[in-house]
Parts: sequence; structure tokens; C-alpha cells
Amino acid sequence: MHTSNNTPRPRVVIVGAGFGGLRAAKGLANAPIDVVLVDRVNYHNFQPLLYQVATAGLEPDEIVHPVRDIIRHKKNVSFQLGTVRAVDKENRRLIMEDGPAIPYDYLILAAGSMTNYFGIPGAEEFAFPMKTVTAALHIRNHVLRQFERAERDPEWAGEGALNVVIVGGGPTGVELAGQFAELFHKVLKDDFRRIDPRKGRVILVEALPGLLTAFDKDLGDYARRVLEERGVEIRTDTTVERVTYDAVHLKGGERIPANTLIWAAGVRAHPIAETVGTPQGKGGRLITENDLSLPGHPEIFAIGDINGLMDPQGRPYPQLATVAIQQGEHAARQIRRRLQGQPTEPFAYDDPGTMATIGRNAAIVQLPGGLKFKGFVAWLMWALIHIYKISGFRNRVDVFANWVYSYVTYDFSARLIMDVVPIRAAKKIEEAYAGHSGITISNGDGREVKPPEPTRV
Repeated sequence: MHTSNNTPRPRVVIVGAGFGGLRAAKGLANAPIDVVLVDRVNYHNFQPLLYQVATAGLEPDEIVHPVRDIIRHKKNVSFQLGTVRAVDKENRRLIMEDGPAIPYDYLILAAGSMTNYFGIPGAEEFAFPMKTVTAALHIRNHVLRQFERAERDPEWAGEGALNVVIVGGGPTGVELAGQFAELFHKVLKDDFRRIDPRKGRVILVEALPGLLTAFDKDLGDYARRVLEERGVEIRTDTTVERVTYDAVHLKGGERIPANTLIWAAGVRAHPIAETVGTPQGKGGRLITENDLSLPGHPEIFAIGDINGLMDPQGRPYPQLATVAIQQGEHAARQIRRRLQGQPTEPFAYDDPGTMATIGRNAAIVQLPGGLKFKGFVAWLMWALIHIYKISGFRNRVDVFANWVYSYVTYDFSARLIMDVVPIRAAKKIEEAYAGHSGITISNGDGREVKPPEPTRV
């Protein structure tokens, strides 16, 4: 056992301060254990609203909240900033990129997921991911810069300069498409004098026959109808063959000219899963026992997007915040039970329903038991629930005020190009530190680069 203040106390280490990791930490608060929460950033990111940062609807600081503030009243929970390189399960420790190893008695892996490009040529090189605040900010900067460059030199704006292609017809893709359509047709139309932003095309590409296939077909059909009415071009039953810097090439021969491609087509488990050395399932997700622990390693739990447990119908649990939250609570309870000498319990998901917004006055909600909503009522339900779930009272107030302002004025106040490249002094320090320590520096998608490169323009 880890020793703290000369008193043997079990140490629980949680990797990831997302929905699941934070809920697990809260579930272990005030227990006779030491809890260490580890993440490579010092804030919790409210991922369901990332698309609004990417489309200039919200500022990044409105959807993030400092981890240390969230846990400040939980005296047995501490936070450590750092990037985990690997799990050394034989010695029960985490190998870190940027510091000494972290020992554990129990480990909860809540590291989430990464963008999956499915090996499509050019996709990883030229597509923008949508998994982090930094990545969303990169998208906003890039799209707004395209319009600024076209305003400066209208002849530069070729056939694809203002086009946005979104790959993936799930909630993220649909929400992005609806918000970009509103940005181009309602918000930016009065910002420029030499170009017409409404000429920018929003194209949504989905490999399956319909959109939002996790919902009933009538709700997916409604989403498609609303998007098309708002000017979004939709290609279903269509797959991407390859990507170049200026176009998306579809199987069948169609070429869509575009300088902006956003990849919302799928995810894979965080690479830390590969270092554990236990069986992995679809998308690299860790196969677990029914209590969410790893086979042969009851001291390690995997929760959220990194967990590959099958539901009673033989399907992997959806990679949703609600699943991660409930699995975080469950893992915390099982650790408490083990400390009390009690057997663990199998995980059972209580489905609260799913929802997605399509844009102003339009959303869909599907609840257990077949109850469904669409249109304005569903949109109000979506807005109120998301405001309630945001961490921090100030953030809730800011988001609510921003949404009211945008609704009344048709104006997105976050239309700012704010580069995320470090200033020269900070960049030099980071490069020197990386060169001396051999560490890598993480980019906006969580992938590692050495050293950071300038924002793409």
C-alpha cells in the first residue's frame, strides 16, 4: 500500500479528468484513501459544446473549468498535471513523459478516445480533428482566416476556399453542419464587403444510409430535412477515398473542392490502452469484466470511451458522457467494496435517453420507452440540460447569456482569430526543455509532435 503521513492508505490513481474520471474522483471523496487525478491539461472540458467553439458560438473558457477548483473541497483528492506514457501493471505504476513514475494500488483508466481516420490517405494530414478545445480553436481560426483572406483578395478564393466538408453524420457532425450553416448564412453575411459568405458550402458526408443512426429513423430523417432546408449539402451512403490539401475525393469519383475538412467520423481508444497489455476490442477499447476491471487485474478499471464492455444485447456501450459518468460512479463503488472486503457488482447502464441539436429551434430527443421530441421543444430541452451540466456557475451564466444574445441578434460574439501558437519566448523554452529531457509536446488532438508547429493557414 502507498504510505501517506506514516499511515498505510491505499492510493487510487485516475487517468483523465473527463466526465468519467471526475465522477470517479467524486465517488471516492472522503474515503480512507488517497486519490490522485492525472491529466495532461489542468481543466475539465465540456466536450458536448466543443462544436460551438469551432463555429464561433462560444469562447473556450466558457466550456472549461479548472480541475483544482472542482476538487478543492475533496481533501483526499489531489491533481497532478502530466502526460502518461504507459501503464506498468506488473509494478503497479504509471510511466510519465514529464516526471517520475506514479505508483498506485488501484488504477482507473478514464483517458477517453482519439480521432480515428480509418487509414484513409491524407485524412490525418489534412483533416481537422474535433476532440479538444485546442483543436476546436484551430478550426475556428482557420475558417475565419479563410474568409479574411478571401476578403483581402477575392481572386484568391478559388472554388473550395470557403467550403467546409464534415465527415461523419453522428451528433458531432450534424451539430457542426447546422451551426456552420447559420454562421455562413446569418452571421457573417454582414461582416464582409467584397465577398458573400453565403457562397461558402457546408457539405456533410456519411458512410451509412442515414444521419444520426443511433436514433430512430424518423428523427434522423427530420435532422436531414432541417439541415437541407438550411443549405447543408448531404451525402449519405458515401465514403471518403482520399484527402488532399484542396479537396475531398469520394469513392465513385466525385471530387469536392474544400480547404477545410473536419473529421467527425469515428474514434478509437486512447493509445494508453495499447500499453496495458490486456485484450482489446473494436476501436482498441479495453475488454473488461462485468465490474469494469481488467481480466486478471482486479486493481485496474477502465471506464468511458476506453472501455469495451458489451451491453446485454452484445453491443459495446455507446461512447457517451452519460455512460462515462455512470461507469465512473460504478468503479468508485467497486473500489470501496473491495476495501471493505465485499465482492464487486456487475455494471448496469441506466439509459437516460439521447439528444442532439441541429441548430436554432431544432433538435431531437429520444427517451427510454419510445418517448420522442423534435423541433423547438426538443431544442429547449437540449439547451437547458446542457447548461445544467456545465461545470461552474460562472460558465453556466456566461453560456446562457451568450445563447440568449445570439438567439436575439443572430450574432456569434466569438468571431475572433486567436492563434494558439506559443509566443517566441514560450516556444523557445518548450523546445529547449523538450530537447534536454527527450519528452514530446502534445498537439490539439492529443497526438504528440516535436516541437509544436505553427497553426495551419
